[in-house]
Amino acid sequence: MGERGMYSWCNPWVRWSVMSLVALTLVSLLVGFVWLPSVHGDFSAQGVWASICRAAGVPADWSGKTNVQEAPVPTNVVLERSMTKVGTSDAIGRGATLALNCTMCHGAQGMSASNAPNLAGQYPEVVIKQLHDYKSAKRTSTIMQGLATNLSDKDITDLAAYYAYLPKARTAPTTYDDSLPALVRVGAPLRNIAPCVSCHGGIDQKLGAPWIEGMPKDYLAQQLVAFRSGTRRNDSEAQMRNVVRAMTDREIDEVSTFYARKASPGGTR
Repeated sequence: MGERGMYSWCNPWVRWSVMSLVALTLVSLLVGFVWLPSVHGDFSAQGVWASICRAAGVPADWSGKTNVQEAPVPTNVVLERSMTKVGTSDAIGRGATLALNCTMCHGAQGMSASNAPNLAGQYPEVVIKQLHDYKSAKRTSTIMQGLATNLSDKDITDLAAYYAYLPKARTAPTTYDDSLPALVRVGAPLRNIAPCVSCHGGIDQKLGAPWIEGMPKDYLAQQLVAFRSGTRRNDSEAQMRNVVRAMTDREIDEVSTFYARKASPGGTR
């Protein structure tokens, strides 16, 4: 080191600047390669090399393999239009016999006197999907999982045919006007909440979306809360969870109250 370099190093400001730069570099390395990667939800410690590659944005393993766990599949059921066809008389009769095991909760004619859902007039693909989800434990319920476990595919199809054959609950007619709650009629686009009427019957129906008019209010509210919290997650592509996540308790109560309404003697709301 020359005389000029020695003099510069002896200068306290030069030493302070160099040491500060080294310290800043070390801190930056720790933040960039250790702390920041560790705060990501999918982070798992895999050594220094993996951390360096992660921070640099390049793969640690070029073999194409990945250790990132995939999200669980919400349902194994693929909805098809063939599920919506009207059942034969034989299927309906057999389904009626099978439904004797369901009357305690869902009523003798598919109309529940408890907080279980009304199944009378329900779209067949809805009953098929939910029973398969219970059978595969994609939807949880001690009672329903126990009943669905031993059902064959034909049993499920026949049950769906029987319940679809029964008349729906008598409710006040749904007309698209300002009397509908805002979330039911137009949703809340800025919060990614689609209008309920675009899927759930009365005005329009999406394949696989259940008929919910006349359902028990407490049942509807419980299911919306379950979707919002994620304890129920058998909705394909998280459709219901994404919608309900932004809903308030008051909005859930308002929507549930609307769909649980009954028809007045005059047939108007």
